[in-house]
Amino acid sequence: MIRRIASALVLIGAFAAAPACGQENVVHLVVAFPAGGPTDFVARTISGQLGSELHKHVIVENKPGGNGAVAAEYVARATPDGTTIWLSSVGAVAINPVLYSRLAYDVADLAPVSLVVNNNELLVVNPANPAKSAAEFVANARKASKPVAIASTGIGSIPHLAMEQLAESTKVNFLHVPYKGAAPAITDLLGGQVQAFFGDVPGLIGQVRGGKLRAIGIAAPKRNPELPNVPTLAEQGLPGVDTDNWYGLFVSAKTPAAAIKALNEAARKTLASAAVRDKLLAAGAEPASSTPRELEKLLVHDTEKWGTLIKAKHISPEG
Repeated sequence: MIRRIASALVLIGAFAAAPACGQENVVHLVVAFPAGGPTDFVARTISGQLGSELHKHVIVENKPGGNGAVAAEYVARATPDGTTIWLSSVGAVAINPVLYSRLAYDVADLAPVSLVVNNNELLVVNPANPAKSAAEFVANARKASKPVAIASTGIGSIPHLAMEQLAESTKVNFLHVPYKGAAPAITDLLGGQVQAFFGDVPGLIGQVRGGKLRAIGIAAPKRNPELPNVPTLAEQGLPGVDTDNWYGLFVSAKTPAAAIKALNEAARKTLASAAVRDKLLAAGAEPASSTPRELEKLLVHDTEKWGTLIKAKHISPEG
């Protein structure tokens, strides 16, 4: 009896210790948005291949809240061993620091690993809207008796800043209507409460293909291969609207250089995988890896770019 009890205790101890040992082979890929959104889609698209390249199991963790603050703090304070990574959009790392006078996190506490995708903004309208192009939409807005309402995913978001660039380019005074995310903005666009919306291609391509929304222009230097019939705004005589809501990988700034190098190499190989590339491209996102230094330069460039616009337009979180 005593021998059987002792054996049972050994087995119980082994099972209890198993999760702790297993954690050594787990990488946490943190997303600052709820499941189901564009960033979450990209995270789940790359997670399997990234795990194969790292020889570890990659788990996607959704930590929304505080305009990225919850996720940023979690990653910055995580054990700096390369097992906790943040897939961040440009907003949380390049826009928030200039939009908010006080943040709960410091971007300096994070180290860049690699760019993952580029996401340009697509201008869409309700199919009932008479405008068949962005140029026609602007022309109609210029003649309207009151400012035309354009939705965004929030004050200081890339969709909001794209609208501000369009207003600056055309000298048309649009009415900015901020929402807490793309879903409610699209709902009101479909319901006719707002007239247009700028959004990431991956988050809109399904509705465009299904005929629920009409794409009238893309804020990019070139057309999206998944939407070849949608001209850029510049092609339509509307220059100066050039957005990129890119996503990149970041870790704690205390992470050793060797760990960052290993993660970068794994990210590069992941994005070079045909299966991953094809899935991202089909959704309208552009796979784009980089060195940590290249991502750092992009971060500095976009912080200055969007900061200049935010200051010129006197944009503040309070509206």
